[in-house]
Amino acid sequence: MVDISRGSALGTSGASELFQLLRDGVPRTRASLAQATGLARSTVAARVDELMDLGLITPVADAVSTGGRPPSQFALNPASRLVLAADLGASHAIIAVTDLTGTVLAQHGEPMDIADGPERVLGWMVEQGLALVDGLGRDRHDLVAVGIGVPGPVEHSTGRPVNPPIMPGWDRFDVPGWVQQHLEVPVLVDNDVNIMALGERALAWPAVEHLVFVKVATGIGSGIISGGLLQRGAQGIAGDIGHIQVARGADVPCHCGNRGCLEALASGPAIARALRERGVEAVGGNDVIDLVKRGDLEAIQAVRQAGRDIGEVLTACVSLVNPSVIAIGGSMARAGEHLIAGVREAVYSRSMPLATEHLAIVQSAAAGNAAVLGASMLAIHHALSPEGIDALAAR
Repeated sequence: MVDISRGSALGTSGASELFQLLRDGVPRTRASLAQATGLARSTVAARVDELMDLGLITPVADAVSTGGRPPSQFALNPASRLVLAADLGASHAIIAVTDLTGTVLAQHGEPMDIADGPERVLGWMVEQGLALVDGLGRDRHDLVAVGIGVPGPVEHSTGRPVNPPIMPGWDRFDVPGWVQQHLEVPVLVDNDVNIMALGERALAWPAVEHLVFVKVATGIGSGIISGGLLQRGAQGIAGDIGHIQVARGADVPCHCGNRGCLEALASGPAIARALRERGVEAVGGNDVIDLVKRGDLEAIQAVRQAGRDIGEVLTACVSLVNPSVIAIGGSMARAGEHLIAGVREAVYSRSMPLATEHLAIVQSAAAGNAAVLGASMLAIHHALSPEGIDALAAR
Protein backbone atom coordinates (compact mmCIF):
# COMPACT_ATOMS: atom_id res chain seq x y z
CA MET A 1 0.00 0.00 0.00
CA VAL A 2 1.25 3.52 -0.83
CA ASP A 3 0.84 6.22 1.79
CA ILE A 4 -0.15 9.39 -0.08
CA SER A 5 -2.30 10.94 2.61
CA ARG A 6 0.21 13.33 4.16
CA GLY A 7 2.48 16.24 3.32
CA SER A 8 0.43 18.03 0.68
CA ALA A 9 0.01 21.78 0.54
CA LEU A 10 -3.45 21.00 -0.82
CA GLY A 11 -4.42 20.01 2.69
CA THR A 12 -6.67 17.00 2.91
CA SER A 13 -7.18 16.70 -0.85
CA GLY A 14 -3.77 15.10 -1.45
CA ALA A 15 -4.27 15.28 -5.22
CA SER A 16 -0.60 16.02 -5.82
CA GLU A 17 0.48 12.75 -4.21
CA LEU A 18 -2.22 10.77 -6.01
CA PHE A 19 -0.91 12.17 -9.26
CA GLN A 20 2.46 10.47 -8.67
CA LEU A 21 0.75 7.15 -9.41
CA LEU A 22 -0.68 8.48 -12.67
CA ARG A 23 2.30 10.36 -14.10
CA ASP A 24 3.78 7.19 -15.67
CA GLY A 25 1.01 7.33 -18.28
CA VAL A 26 -0.47 3.93 -17.43
CA PRO A 27 -4.30 4.12 -17.38
CA ARG A 28 -5.88 3.33 -14.03
CA THR A 29 -9.42 3.17 -12.71
CA ARG A 30 -10.66 4.80 -9.53
CA ALA A 31 -10.92 1.32 -8.03
CA SER A 32 -7.30 0.45 -8.83
CA LEU A 33 -6.16 3.79 -7.38
CA ALA A 34 -8.14 3.12 -4.22
CA GLN A 35 -6.59 -0.32 -3.95
CA ALA A 36 -3.06 1.01 -4.46
CA THR A 37 -3.44 3.81 -1.93
CA GLY A 38 -5.80 2.34 0.64
CA LEU A 39 -8.02 5.42 0.36
CA ALA A 40 -11.79 5.36 0.20
CA ARG A 41 -13.22 5.43 -3.33
CA SER A 42 -15.03 8.68 -2.56
CA THR A 43 -11.72 10.29 -1.56
CA VAL A 44 -10.02 9.02 -4.70
CA ALA A 45 -12.89 10.29 -6.82
CA ALA A 46 -12.55 13.79 -5.34
CA ARG A 47 -8.81 13.85 -5.98
CA VAL A 48 -9.25 12.56 -9.54
CA ASP A 49 -11.76 15.34 -10.17
CA GLU A 50 -9.27 17.91 -8.89
CA LEU A 51 -6.56 16.64 -11.23
CA MET A 52 -9.08 16.63 -14.09
CA ASP A 53 -9.87 20.27 -13.35
CA LEU A 54 -6.15 21.07 -13.60
CA GLY A 55 -6.06 19.24 -16.94
CA LEU A 56 -3.20 17.03 -15.78
CA ILE A 57 -5.08 13.78 -16.31
CA THR A 58 -7.65 12.80 -18.88
CA PRO A 59 -10.13 9.95 -19.37
CA VAL A 60 -8.92 7.18 -21.67
CA ALA A 61 -10.61 4.17 -23.22
CA ASP A 62 -12.75 2.34 -20.69
CA ALA A 63 -11.38 -0.76 -19.03
CA VAL A 64 -12.77 -4.21 -19.80
CA SER A 65 -16.03 -4.75 -17.98
CA THR A 66 -16.56 -7.72 -15.69
CA GLY A 67 -20.30 -7.13 -15.86
CA GLY A 68 -22.30 -3.92 -16.06
CA ARG A 69 -20.91 -0.57 -17.17
CA PRO A 70 -17.15 -0.57 -17.96
CA PRO A 71 -15.15 1.37 -15.35
CA SER A 72 -13.56 4.67 -16.47
CA GLN A 73 -9.79 4.93 -16.68
CA PHE A 74 -7.54 7.95 -16.26
CA ALA A 75 -3.96 8.71 -17.28
CA LEU A 76 -1.49 11.56 -17.62
CA ASN A 77 -2.45 14.18 -20.18
CA PRO A 78 1.02 15.07 -21.53
CA ALA A 79 -0.24 17.86 -23.78
CA SER A 80 -1.83 19.78 -20.92
CA ARG A 81 1.32 21.73 -20.03
CA LEU A 82 4.65 22.71 -21.59
CA VAL A 83 8.24 23.06 -20.44
CA LEU A 84 11.14 24.97 -21.94
CA ALA A 85 14.43 23.11 -22.27
CA ALA A 86 17.68 24.93 -23.06
CA ASP A 87 21.09 23.57 -24.02
CA LEU A 88 23.55 26.46 -23.66
CA GLY A 89 26.93 25.28 -24.91
CA ALA A 90 30.29 26.97 -25.29
CA SER A 91 29.53 28.00 -28.87
CA HIS A 92 25.89 27.05 -29.46
CA ALA A 93 22.45 27.49 -27.94
CA ILE A 94 19.39 25.29 -28.47
CA ILE A 95 15.94 25.94 -27.05
CA ALA A 96 13.03 23.51 -27.25
CA VAL A 97 9.44 23.26 -26.10
CA THR A 98 8.33 19.82 -24.92
CA ASP A 99 5.24 18.22 -23.47
CA LEU A 100 5.15 16.49 -20.10
CA THR A 101 6.76 13.31 -21.48
CA GLY A 102 9.73 15.16 -22.99
CA THR A 103 8.47 14.93 -26.57
CA VAL A 104 9.90 17.90 -28.48
CA LEU A 105 7.12 20.00 -30.02
CA ALA A 106 9.28 22.81 -31.38
CA GLN A 107 13.00 23.56 -31.40
CA HIS A 108 15.43 26.24 -32.51
CA GLY A 109 19.21 26.52 -32.34
CA GLU A 110 21.97 28.78 -33.56
CA PRO A 111 25.64 29.59 -32.92
CA MET A 112 26.04 31.45 -29.64
CA ASP A 113 29.15 32.33 -27.65
CA ILE A 114 28.57 31.63 -23.95
CA ALA A 115 31.22 34.29 -23.28
CA ASP A 116 28.76 36.93 -24.51
CA GLY A 117 27.49 36.90 -20.93
CA PRO A 118 24.37 35.76 -19.08
CA GLU A 119 22.00 38.60 -19.91
CA ARG A 120 22.50 38.34 -23.67
CA VAL A 121 22.41 34.53 -23.77
CA LEU A 122 19.47 34.18 -21.38
CA GLY A 123 17.65 37.03 -23.12
CA TRP A 124 17.94 35.13 -26.39
CA MET A 125 16.72 31.97 -24.65
CA VAL A 126 13.61 33.66 -23.23
CA GLU A 127 12.80 35.45 -26.49
CA GLN A 128 13.18 32.35 -28.66
CA GLY A 129 11.39 30.14 -26.14
CA LEU A 130 8.33 32.35 -26.05
CA ALA A 131 8.38 32.60 -29.85
CA LEU A 132 8.26 28.81 -30.05
CA VAL A 133 5.32 28.67 -27.63
CA ASP A 134 3.48 31.32 -29.65
CA GLY A 135 4.27 29.44 -32.86
CA LEU A 136 2.56 26.37 -31.45
CA GLY A 137 -0.57 28.43 -30.83
CA ARG A 138 -0.32 27.74 -27.09
CA ASP A 139 -1.02 29.98 -24.12
CA ARG A 140 2.16 31.12 -22.38
CA HIS A 141 0.50 30.24 -19.07
CA ASP A 142 0.78 26.57 -20.13
CA LEU A 143 4.49 26.77 -19.28
CA VAL A 144 5.19 25.09 -15.94
CA ALA A 145 9.01 24.99 -15.71
CA VAL A 146 12.29 25.75 -17.46
CA GLY A 147 15.32 23.43 -17.54
CA ILE A 148 18.74 24.81 -18.49
CA GLY A 149 22.10 23.13 -19.06
CA VAL A 150 25.31 25.21 -19.01
CA PRO A 151 28.94 24.26 -19.78
CA GLY A 152 30.34 24.74 -16.31
CA PRO A 153 30.00 23.79 -12.63
CA VAL A 154 26.66 24.69 -11.06
CA GLU A 155 25.61 24.99 -7.44
CA HIS A 156 22.44 22.98 -7.89
CA SER A 157 20.64 24.34 -4.83
CA THR A 158 20.77 27.90 -6.21
CA GLY A 159 21.21 27.33 -9.95
CA ARG A 160 24.25 29.63 -9.97
CA PRO A 161 27.36 28.77 -12.03
CA VAL A 162 30.46 28.60 -9.80
CA ASN A 163 33.88 29.56 -11.20
CA PRO A 164 33.03 28.33 -14.72
CA PRO A 165 36.31 28.39 -16.69
CA ILE A 166 34.80 29.13 -20.13
CA MET A 167 31.88 31.33 -18.98
CA PRO A 168 33.24 34.82 -18.21
CA GLY A 169 30.69 36.97 -16.44
CA TRP A 170 28.61 34.01 -15.25
CA ASP A 171 30.28 33.30 -11.90
CA ARG A 172 27.59 33.30 -9.17
CA PHE A 173 25.09 34.90 -11.58
CA ASP A 174 21.52 34.24 -10.41
CA VAL A 175 20.30 32.42 -13.51
CA PRO A 176 16.92 31.30 -12.06
CA GLY A 177 16.23 34.75 -10.61
CA TRP A 178 16.98 36.53 -13.89
CA VAL A 179 14.86 34.16 -15.97
CA GLN A 180 11.97 34.37 -13.50
CA GLN A 181 11.79 38.12 -14.08
CA HIS A 182 10.49 37.19 -17.54
CA LEU A 183 8.93 33.75 -16.98
CA GLU A 184 7.15 33.26 -13.67
CA VAL A 185 7.80 29.52 -13.39
CA PRO A 186 10.40 27.38 -11.61
CA VAL A 187 13.82 27.42 -13.30
CA LEU A 188 16.19 24.44 -12.90
CA VAL A 189 19.86 24.75 -13.87
CA ASP A 190 22.56 22.08 -14.04
CA ASN A 191 25.87 21.28 -15.65
CA ASP A 192 25.47 20.25 -19.29
CA VAL A 193 26.92 16.76 -18.90
CA ASN A 194 24.59 16.01 -15.98
CA ILE A 195 21.55 16.82 -18.08
CA MET A 196 23.01 14.82 -20.99
CA ALA A 197 23.14 11.81 -18.68
CA LEU A 198 19.47 12.37 -17.84
CA GLY A 199 18.59 12.69 -21.52
CA GLU A 200 20.52 9.59 -22.55
CA ARG A 201 18.91 7.47 -19.86
CA ALA A 202 15.40 8.74 -20.65
CA LEU A 203 15.76 7.99 -24.35
CA ALA A 204 17.77 4.78 -24.47
CA TRP A 205 18.17 3.20 -21.02
CA PRO A 206 15.08 3.96 -18.87
CA ALA A 207 15.37 0.69 -16.94
CA VAL A 208 19.12 1.04 -16.23
CA GLU A 209 19.89 2.06 -12.64
CA HIS A 210 23.63 2.65 -13.05
CA LEU A 211 24.90 4.68 -16.01
CA VAL A 212 27.86 6.94 -16.74
CA PHE A 213 27.59 9.45 -19.59
CA VAL A 214 30.91 10.81 -20.89
CA LYS A 215 31.00 14.00 -22.94
CA VAL A 216 34.08 14.41 -25.11
CA ALA A 217 34.22 17.78 -26.84
CA THR A 218 36.13 21.01 -26.15
CA GLY A 219 36.33 19.64 -22.62
CA ILE A 220 35.70 16.26 -21.03
CA GLY A 221 33.25 15.49 -18.24
CA SER A 222 30.85 12.83 -17.09
CA GLY A 223 27.39 12.54 -15.58
CA ILE A 224 26.80 9.73 -13.11
CA ILE A 225 23.48 8.02 -12.48
CA SER A 226 23.58 5.51 -9.64
CA GLY A 227 20.59 3.78 -8.10
CA GLY A 228 18.46 5.54 -10.71
CA LEU A 229 19.42 8.99 -9.36
CA LEU A 230 21.74 11.64 -10.73
CA GLN A 231 24.75 11.99 -8.43
CA ARG A 232 25.94 15.60 -8.08
CA GLY A 233 28.19 15.25 -5.04
CA ALA A 234 28.68 17.68 -2.18
CA GLN A 235 29.45 20.72 -4.34
CA GLY A 236 27.84 19.68 -7.60
CA ILE A 237 30.99 18.63 -9.47
CA ALA A 238 30.73 14.84 -9.24
CA GLY A 239 31.88 13.36 -12.53
CA ASP A 240 34.47 16.06 -13.33
CA ILE A 241 36.88 13.52 -14.82
CA GLY A 242 38.49 15.98 -17.25
CA HIS A 243 41.04 17.07 -14.67
CA ILE A 244 42.12 13.66 -13.44
CA GLN A 245 45.80 13.11 -14.24
CA VAL A 246 46.81 10.61 -16.90
CA ALA A 247 50.34 9.22 -16.57
CA ARG A 248 51.13 9.53 -20.30
CA GLY A 249 50.72 13.30 -20.22
CA ALA A 250 52.61 14.19 -17.06
CA ASP A 251 54.31 17.18 -18.73
CA VAL A 252 51.34 18.46 -20.74
CA PRO A 253 49.95 21.74 -19.28
CA CYS A 254 46.20 22.17 -18.80
CA HIS A 255 44.26 25.44 -18.70
CA CYS A 256 43.28 24.62 -15.12
CA GLY A 257 46.91 25.20 -14.05
CA ASN A 258 47.85 21.56 -13.52
CA ARG A 259 49.64 19.16 -15.85
CA GLY A 260 48.66 15.84 -17.34
CA CYS A 261 44.88 16.34 -17.13
CA LEU A 262 42.74 14.06 -19.27
CA GLU A 263 41.21 17.10 -20.96
CA ALA A 264 44.69 18.29 -22.02
CA LEU A 265 45.29 14.96 -23.76
CA ALA A 266 42.01 13.66 -25.13
CA SER A 267 39.65 16.59 -25.83
CA GLY A 268 39.00 17.78 -29.38
CA PRO A 269 41.49 20.68 -29.22
CA ALA A 270 44.09 18.43 -27.56
CA ILE A 271 43.85 15.81 -30.33
CA ALA A 272 44.10 18.56 -32.96
CA ARG A 273 47.21 19.94 -31.23
CA ALA A 274 48.82 16.49 -31.20
CA LEU A 275 48.16 16.14 -34.94
CA ARG A 276 49.67 19.55 -35.69
CA GLU A 277 52.81 18.47 -33.85
CA ARG A 278 53.01 15.59 -36.35
CA GLY A 279 52.60 17.94 -39.30
CA VAL A 280 48.89 17.27 -39.89
CA GLU A 281 46.75 20.37 -40.42
CA ALA A 282 44.00 20.38 -37.78
CA VAL A 283 42.76 23.51 -36.03
CA GLY A 284 40.11 21.95 -33.79
CA GLY A 285 37.91 18.96 -33.08
CA ASN A 286 35.83 19.32 -36.24
CA ASP A 287 38.97 19.08 -38.36
CA VAL A 288 39.94 15.91 -36.50
CA ILE A 289 36.56 14.35 -37.22
CA ASP A 290 36.79 15.30 -40.90
CA LEU A 291 40.22 13.68 -41.13
CA VAL A 292 38.96 10.50 -39.47
CA LYS A 293 36.02 10.31 -41.84
CA ARG A 294 38.43 10.63 -44.78
CA GLY A 295 40.44 7.70 -43.41
CA ASP A 296 43.53 9.68 -42.35
CA LEU A 297 45.68 7.14 -40.47
CA GLU A 298 47.38 9.72 -38.22
CA ALA A 299 44.00 11.10 -37.13
CA ILE A 300 42.54 7.66 -36.54
CA GLN A 301 45.51 6.67 -34.38
CA ALA A 302 45.31 9.92 -32.40
CA VAL A 303 41.60 9.46 -31.74
CA ARG A 304 42.15 5.85 -30.72
CA GLN A 305 44.85 6.94 -28.26
CA ALA A 306 42.50 9.58 -26.85
CA GLY A 307 39.99 6.78 -26.29
CA ARG A 308 42.62 4.78 -24.40
CA ASP A 309 43.39 7.80 -22.21
CA ILE A 310 39.69 8.27 -21.45
CA GLY A 311 39.38 4.56 -20.79
CA GLU A 312 42.28 4.71 -18.31
CA VAL A 313 40.34 7.21 -16.20
CA LEU A 314 37.07 5.36 -16.67
CA THR A 315 38.67 2.19 -15.34
CA ALA A 316 38.77 3.84 -11.92
CA CYS A 317 35.17 4.99 -12.37
CA VAL A 318 34.10 1.43 -13.18
CA SER A 319 35.63 0.21 -9.93
CA LEU A 320 34.02 3.04 -7.92
CA VAL A 321 30.55 3.19 -9.49
CA ASN A 322 30.16 -0.21 -11.20
CA PRO A 323 27.89 1.05 -14.02
CA SER A 324 25.94 -1.16 -16.41
CA VAL A 325 26.33 1.33 -19.25
CA ILE A 326 28.97 3.86 -20.28
CA ALA A 327 27.64 6.09 -23.06
CA ILE A 328 30.09 8.25 -25.00
CA GLY A 329 28.70 11.52 -26.34
CA GLY A 330 29.74 15.06 -27.19
CA SER A 331 31.02 16.37 -30.50
CA MET A 332 34.06 14.05 -30.61
CA ALA A 333 31.78 11.00 -30.43
CA ARG A 334 31.20 11.69 -34.13
CA ALA A 335 34.57 10.06 -34.65
CA GLY A 336 32.57 6.88 -34.14
CA GLU A 337 34.00 3.51 -33.26
CA HIS A 338 37.62 4.68 -33.31
CA LEU A 339 37.18 6.64 -30.07
CA ILE A 340 34.98 4.02 -28.42
CA ALA A 341 37.35 1.21 -29.44
CA GLY A 342 40.12 2.91 -27.49
CA VAL A 343 37.87 3.31 -24.46
CA ARG A 344 36.85 -0.34 -24.58
CA GLU A 345 40.43 -1.48 -25.02
CA ALA A 346 41.53 0.22 -21.80
CA VAL A 347 38.45 -0.48 -19.67
CA TYR A 348 38.01 -4.13 -20.59
CA SER A 349 41.72 -4.93 -20.21
CA ARG A 350 42.29 -3.11 -16.91
CA SER A 351 39.04 -3.57 -14.97
CA MET A 352 38.10 -6.55 -12.84
CA PRO A 353 36.20 -9.18 -14.88
CA LEU A 354 33.15 -9.06 -12.61
CA ALA A 355 32.82 -5.28 -13.14
CA THR A 356 32.82 -5.61 -16.93
CA GLU A 357 30.92 -8.88 -17.32
CA HIS A 358 27.71 -7.07 -18.30
CA LEU A 359 29.15 -3.60 -18.99
CA ALA A 360 28.11 -1.96 -22.27
CA ILE A 361 30.33 0.82 -23.64
CA VAL A 362 28.37 2.48 -26.43
CA GLN A 363 27.99 5.61 -28.49
CA SER A 364 25.28 7.95 -27.20
CA ALA A 365 21.87 7.16 -28.69
CA ALA A 366 20.55 10.64 -27.92
CA ALA A 367 23.60 12.26 -29.58
CA GLY A 368 23.08 15.99 -30.15
CA ASN A 369 19.65 15.93 -28.52
CA ALA A 370 20.88 14.54 -25.19
CA ALA A 371 21.23 17.93 -23.49
CA VAL A 372 17.86 19.33 -24.60
CA LEU A 373 16.10 16.11 -23.65
CA GLY A 374 17.87 16.07 -20.28
CA ALA A 375 16.98 19.71 -19.59
CA SER A 376 13.38 18.80 -20.33
CA MET A 377 13.56 15.86 -17.90
CA LEU A 378 15.01 18.15 -15.23
CA ALA A 379 12.11 20.57 -15.62
CA ILE A 380 9.44 17.87 -15.87
CA HIS A 381 10.67 16.05 -12.78
CA HIS A 382 10.22 19.24 -10.76
CA ALA A 383 6.95 20.29 -12.37
CA LEU A 384 5.31 16.91 -11.75
CA SER A 385 6.64 16.41 -8.23
CA PRO A 386 4.15 16.75 -5.35
CA GLU A 387 5.53 20.24 -4.68
CA GLY A 388 5.23 21.18 -8.34
CA ILE A 389 1.65 20.01 -8.60
CA ASP A 390 0.77 21.89 -5.40
CA ALA A 391 2.30 25.06 -6.89
CA LEU A 392 0.34 24.56 -10.11
CA ALA A 393 -2.88 24.18 -8.15
CA ALA A 394 -2.09 27.36 -6.23
CA ARG A 395 -1.58 29.25 -9.51
